[in-house]
Amino acid sequence: MKPTASNHRISRLCSAAVLSLGVWLSSLAPVLAESTNSVLLFSFFRNNGEDGLYLATSRDGLKWTEIKPRGKSFLRPEVGGKLMRDPCLAQGPDGTFHMVWTTGWNKPPLAGHAQSRDLLTWSEQKAIPVMSHEPEARNVWAPEIFFDEAKQQWLLFWSTTIPGRFPATEKTGDDGWNHRIYFTTTKDFQTFAPTKLFFDGGFNVIDATLLQARGQYHLIVKDETKTPVKKHLRIATSDRAEGPFSAAGSPFTGDWVEGPSAIQIGGEFLVYFDHYARPQYYGAVKSRDLRQWEDISKQISFPPGARHGTVLRVGESVVMKLEAASAEK
Repeated sequence: MKPTASNHRISRLCSAAVLSLGVWLSSLAPVLAESTNSVLLFSFFRNNGEDGLYLATSRDGLKWTEIKPRGKSFLRPEVGGKLMRDPCLAQGPDGTFHMVWTTGWNKPPLAGHAQSRDLLTWSEQKAIPVMSHEPEARNVWAPEIFFDEAKQQWLLFWSTTIPGRFPATEKTGDDGWNHRIYFTTTKDFQTFAPTKLFFDGGFNVIDATLLQARGQYHLIVKDETKTPVKKHLRIATSDRAEGPFSAAGSPFTGDWVEGPSAIQIGGEFLVYFDHYARPQYYGAVKSRDLRQWEDISKQISFPPGARHGTVLRVGESVVMKLEAASAEK
């Protein structure tokens, strides 16, 4: 058939339509991704962590409803000091959930780990000796995990006090605690890279968490300085998940808060925290630019007694199975 002007116009219109469809589908990708991970899940502990893991869900990130476990909790602690404090839960690219936690207050300095496909049936718990190379290390507190997509590996990081290691700040904390953040990497939670220093901002620091946003990695930490009292949250940034990180910015919360966990909901970033002094409550701040923050704690509602947890998105089916199992009690 001999080409005509009409044929060319039709061809151009079809190409434009295909291009528009492609752009439209591309714009839907984040929405489709979020629809498969549409429910917010929060892992937390109560009291001293002796009972284990508790879970709560939310649709808006403000009002949280506890999922009642079949037993005392969803997972009872079995390793280290037999505590399960600061449970950090994350889902890997293969769909497997990994959780790490604080196993005890003092030695042995271990991080707990277990994994699950559905948060109901768990693997054998393991105690990871992340500070075995430092015989004087006093503790391993609030371990967190973050999947580094760029390197296709997990970061595992936590806070530890090594007596005499940072003398300039050794008298600024409680009872001689003088923490810095350390880390290791792993692809399978079986073998781990040598432990290294992750963040030293020149101050006593605990409870680090990572938020990937706006092309950077934002390390949110608690300034643990007690003399003079700080006990607030600050942010350092890096272009890489492993750092190095910038100096920490000014505090963006009040004092006596800890256990930050961050997530983006729509166009806003929320950082949850445990206000552990009286009155004890779970609160949050929000921001659109990670610079200007608004305290929204009065809008937040968590299950009674919730302590230091982490937030993540999960699929609807995960929550449905948890709720069904809860109803079978």
